[in-house]
Amino acid sequence: MSMDKPSNTADDILAAARSFIVAGGYNGFSYADIAEVIGIRKASIHHHFPSKVDLVQTLVRRYLEDAVTGMAELERNVPEPPELLRTYAGFWAQCIEDASRPFCVCALLASELPALPPEIAAGVRAYFQFLSGWLTGVFERGAAQGTLTISAAPRIEAEAFMATVHGAMLSARAYGDVLTFGMILTPTLQKLIPTAD
Repeated sequence: MSMDKPSNTADDILAAARSFIVAGGYNGFSYADIAEVIGIRKASIHHHFPSKVDLVQTLVRRYLEDAVTGMAELERNVPEPPELLRTYAGFWAQCIEDASRPFCVCALLASELPALPPEIAAGVRAYFQFLSGWLTGVFERGAAQGTLTISAAPRIEAEAFMATVHGAMLSARAYGDVLTFGMILTPTLQKLIPTAD
């Protein structure tokens, strides 16, 4: 959710749902759980989101919208491919460290894909397709400029980088050690970004 929007009930419901998904997945919460956390009745949640599918579908759509906006802003502020990769990895490292977003919601939902309602699965796939496309563009520019060292096609490098980031999140969670994320990403970035001798 965007930081510039005033807090309202729908946003509070979405924030609670995101926290519950990060903690226990799609089936790890109910409307009763959300109602208890934010102090409203279940009927109020149904007013905003008639079903859990509606709720999580909206959450995933907003997550994708935020990613599109965030990457566009990142491109404006950090134009060089090596810095884009470092900044993207650094964003997740910081989120994991301060527990503000300790895991990508769409990555967690992707692990549940076979059991998710099709509307939600489609949204999760759209997020991955967007992120893959954005990263592919970063790798294409970096390879053309000679600022990234790649050993496969940009699309393959993008998919591998995305998988490494998500896998590093999972490893950090499995070990209960926030430093694991950086330990995994640092050598990946070092291989991709040539150092000046």
